[in-house]
This record gives sequence, structure tokens and C-alpha cells, in this order.
Amino acid sequence: MADSISLADKLATFHDHWSPRTVTTFNDCDVMVVKVMGEFTWHKHDDTDDFFLVLKGHLDIELRDRTVTLGPGELYVVPKGVEHRPVAREEVHLMLIEPTGTPNTGDKATAAARKLV
Repeated sequence: MADSISLADKLATFHDHWSPRTVTTFNDCDVMVVKVMGEFTWHKHDDTDDFFLVLKGHLDIELRDRTVTLGPGELYVVPKGVEHRPVAREEVHLMLIEPTGTPNTGDKATAAARKLV
């Protein structure tokens, strides 16, 4: 990689929610940024963990038995196979890392298309 990547600059290039943008890749994984607001769908990933790092705002990750609340600079990894639903009561900026091709809903039929930024 020739230059550093500013996640804030990448986030400034789009406004839509729940549409992750890949900023780089490493070890067959996508490093993405996304803006979220409102409730996402309940889902799980059978083959991979789900990594969330909050860059701005506060995010609730609802699990069936509890809620994990994250603020800026905090991260949480949802273990594979665990149902969860991210909820943002305000606009939240996240960094996500997952294996390339992982559907964000856990289902290829309903997943958001991958976009590069």
C-alpha cells in the first residue's frame, strides 16, 4: 500500500446507510466503512464472526439474550452462528472487517452489493 487511508475521508464520500464500502483488503478480508441509522435485520453468519468497530456515535448490538452497547473506539465481535441486530439511534460510523464475499445479512439473496470507495 503506497499511502495511508483516511477512514473519515472515505466516509465523507457517501451518505446512504447500511451500504458498506470496501476501503482495502488484507488476507482475503474486506476492510469496510459504513454509515448506519435505525434498525438492521436480525441475522447470523454461519461461517464467520462479525467484527464491529465504532468510529463515531453509539451502537447497540442486540443479541437474543442481551444488548452490547458500543461507543467511539470500542469494538465487539459477534461469534459465528449467533443471531444479532445492530441498532443505531443516531447516525453511527463503523469499520467492519470480514472475509471477502460475506453477505452482510447472512443471506446472499438479501445482502447489500459490495461497493469500493
